[in-house]
Parts: sequence; structure tokens; C-alpha cells
Amino acid sequence: MNERIPLIEVTDLKKHFVTGKLLFSRKIKYVKAVDGVNLSIYKGETLGLVGESGCGKSTIGRLILRLIDPTEGDVLFKGESILAYGREEMRNLRKKMQIIFQDPYASLNPRMTIFETVRAPLVAFNIGKKHEQMEKVIQILEVVGLSTEVMYHYPHDFSGGQRQRVAIARALILNPEFIVCDEPVSALDVSIQSQVINLMQDIQRELDLSYLFISHDLSVVKHISDKVAVMYLGKIVEFATKDELFANPIHPYTKALLSAIPIPEYRANNQRHLLVGDIPGSIDLIDGCRFSNRCEYATDLCALSEPELKELDTEHFVACPLMEKDH
Repeated sequence: MNERIPLIEVTDLKKHFVTGKLLFSRKIKYVKAVDGVNLSIYKGETLGLVGESGCGKSTIGRLILRLIDPTEGDVLFKGESILAYGREEMRNLRKKMQIIFQDPYASLNPRMTIFETVRAPLVAFNIGKKHEQMEKVIQILEVVGLSTEVMYHYPHDFSGGQRQRVAIARALILNPEFIVCDEPVSALDVSIQSQVINLMQDIQRELDLSYLFISHDLSVVKHISDKVAVMYLGKIVEFATKDELFANPIHPYTKALLSAIPIPEYRANNQRHLLVGDIPGSIDLIDGCRFSNRCEYATDLCALSEPELKELDTEHFVACPLMEKDH
């Protein structure tokens, strides 16, 4: 058992969004975007969070940063709850926790030069004099592989990969300890993705950063992550170290995701686990296991109760009523 205190820890985290009331009823309808999640991220570690679109991955990232407040649960930074923080305490915490968004073009102000964009956090927190801010911007642009010649250009002058490097520079300028990477390479060409991922790994080693890496691309997650959490409809259904998860997937949903990864070898021997049925809505969730209507192994047992995340092996947790039988 690891005795270290996690840098980031979430306990029983829930976020339910009100969508209205049922017709001819006073009952309120909720979208259960995140519904009881427990996660820990340690210093210098990358936790990959994977799942289909709409499963709640990005919502978890925003809850950790307290861009939105949870319905229930807690978020801890270095063992201290941040939900009780006042405005000034949260402002100071923003220096230590940053985010890189999915679309670099949408996340950058088209009317601001690259210099103004990267410098903006220093101005917002009144850090350093003008010449010191200039030196810091030059330094951080070099770290992300951009020339100082680009400083007075605008985002539309650059490629998607270059814009994402600017976004990374902006996230790094305050020397954070933790960064939420919300699908940071999904909008980029495959050839550029590897460059950005390698850059993020180099920066992580140099600065001892911690990442929550959100993605639906398991091949990317396998490359960058230390541990992986698989999410389905607001719940974590499997959690393990990267090597363990990819070598020994247990939950049927994880198996289906992994079998969907393209295999480059011609006629490679790869057993496919195909998903069946439709994705249930996050409003009217089915009874029991949320994945049971799409699971090829589902039995009547799966509808009895919602499965809990249990440790099946060392640091390998699975939420499946049939896991012992399947394993």
C-alpha cells in the first residue's frame, strides 16, 4: 500500500445536472454526468482517463479544477479539500493547477499575439516586471519548441500543432504542479500528435509535473500514461497500471475498447469484442450494471444491483458482477 499523499484525490465525486421536470410531474430530471468517482494522482504521474464521448471525462477534469462545483463528494489537493476554499485561496491555487483544451484554435484569443497569450497569466497574477515577463515568455516558448520570432504573430498564422504548443506554453508559464490535458491531441494530425505527446513527456520529466490525460484514443493513452481509468456513463469500471490494463483487461467494456484499436499487421490474430445495443441515456439509467444492455456476457445477475469497483488483483480494480467468473 502506497503511503504517499496523492497530489490530487477525488472521493465519491458526483455531478448531476438538472435538465427539467418530467411531463405532468413534479419530479426533477437529472443528467448524472459523474456519479461516484474515486481517483488519486501522485506527483510526477500521468493518469489516463478513457471512455466514449459523453461518459463524463471532461466533467471530472473541470470538477478537479473547480471550474464547476460537484453535487457531492470532495476534491483534495495535497490532502486538503479545495471545496472549502474562498475566492483568494482558489485564485492562489490556480497557479498550481492548469488545463490544456482540446481545440487549440478555439482556446486561443484570435486578437491576441502569441506573446500576449503566453504572458497573460503573468499579468493576471501580477508576477514580475515587464522585462522579467518578456524573459519568461521567451524561455517557455523555447521549452515547447517555438522560436521567439513567432511572438508577435497571431494564432491564425500557425498550424494546429504549433497552436497547441502555444496552449501548452500558456499552461506552463505559472510553473504549475498539475495539468488537466483534455484531449490535447485529438484535433491534430497523427504525425503531429506524436510530436506533442513526446513534448509533454519531456516537459513532465523536466518539471516533475502530474497529468490527468483525458482521451478516447487508447493508443495515445498507452504511450503517455502510468495508470489508466476506464469510464462508462459517469462511473469508473476498471482501473489499473498501464501495463496491467493493456495486458490483462477484465471488464467487457475495456476489452471492447482495446479490441477496437487498429492492428497494423495484415491478418493479425486479434479477437474482437463488439459492442451491441445502444448507449443508454445519462438521465434514465438502466437498473443494475449500466453496461449490461451492451455486454455480450450479461446475465440476469447484472440487473440486480449496480456493481462496485473492487480490487481483483494488486492495483487492478474492476466493477463487474461477473468479473470472477470472467477472469
